[in-house]
Amino acid sequence: MRAGNRLLLFLDVDGPLIPIGGHHDAVDDRPGHRLTPALARALASNPLLYRLDPRRGRWLAALPCELVWATTWMADANEVIGPLLGLPELPIVQWPEDADDDQPGLVHWKTRGLVDWAAGRCSVWIDDEVTDADRGWVDAHHTAPALLHHVDPRRGLTRDDIDTINSWLIHFRPA
Repeated sequence: MRAGNRLLLFLDVDGPLIPIGGHHDAVDDRPGHRLTPALARALASNPLLYRLDPRRGRWLAALPCELVWATTWMADANEVIGPLLGLPELPIVQWPEDADDDQPGLVHWKTRGLVDWAAGRCSVWIDDEVTDADRGWVDAHHTAPALLHHVDPRRGLTRDDIDTINSWLIHFRPA
């Protein structure tokens, strides 16, 4: 958990940043980013990484908040995803051992951990698995405003998503 007043944005990878399903052109435009041998191996071993769109990294970096990885990619988010998107190293939510207790129709297994991590701070959660059950639980258990933003996993994070999130962040930005 972190202290401070800066708004938080919890970021999932699969679905929001790596679209799943449907047809996607390979995104190979990574100007200014050095493709290290480790990144080249990652791209070769996981063809879905070619769906990462560097524009999403620029969009996210421009938001008035602290970005935090909220993904099962864990350290690989900083080692693989971040560099391909042009993002700096970000904090990573550490999931408890029993975090995979997801049950259909109930609160997502990430929800409680993100509320704990936010520790009463305003926050946004970008995920393709957010539901009304999660929104209700956060409303009942989180003391600060929170936006749980669902992203269509077939398209991934869009400019419209970013505009919606940015408007929310600006409204709740600390004075």
